[in-house]
Amino acid sequence: MSALITDDMAEFKATLPVMAPLAGLDFGDKTIGVAISDRLRSVASPTTTIRRKKFTLDAEALLALFKEREVGGIVLGLPRNMDGSEGPRCQKTRAFARNLAQLTEIPITFWDERLSSVAADRAMLEADMSRAKRAEKIDQVAAGVILQGALDRLGHL
Repeated sequence: MSALITDDMAEFKATLPVMAPLAGLDFGDKTIGVAISDRLRSVASPTTTIRRKKFTLDAEALLALFKEREVGGIVLGLPRNMDGSEGPRCQKTRAFARNLAQLTEIPITFWDERLSSVAADRAMLEADMSRAKRAEKIDQVAAGVILQGALDRLGHL
């Protein structure tokens, strides 16, 4: 079992099952923010934040959620440097994708997540969320920003 992993959105779109929601992931050192789209793939909804323990437990939690929500594709935020280059965080994210792909056949693509946390924080500030609530929700809202960007792009392919 091994999923397709691609940077090409058109290739990713071609492998997706019809009417299956997508999951967006904001992969960090301590947490994984998760957002899931509707079946029409038009709206991303922040869903949960998984506190990272070790890969097998993290993957188990994600795959259980994906199964429950019938997820058909995964959009993983890729934390590029501001100049577009890939550093150590991108390498960790790509390694996580490779490891996850060994456990599922759900296709995986990457989405440039530069400034997604900034956009998420700004949205929560505009919603007048308290600092504590923002800290609790930032990762899943950032995952929503990542997923919404990918959904918008997929809608134009």
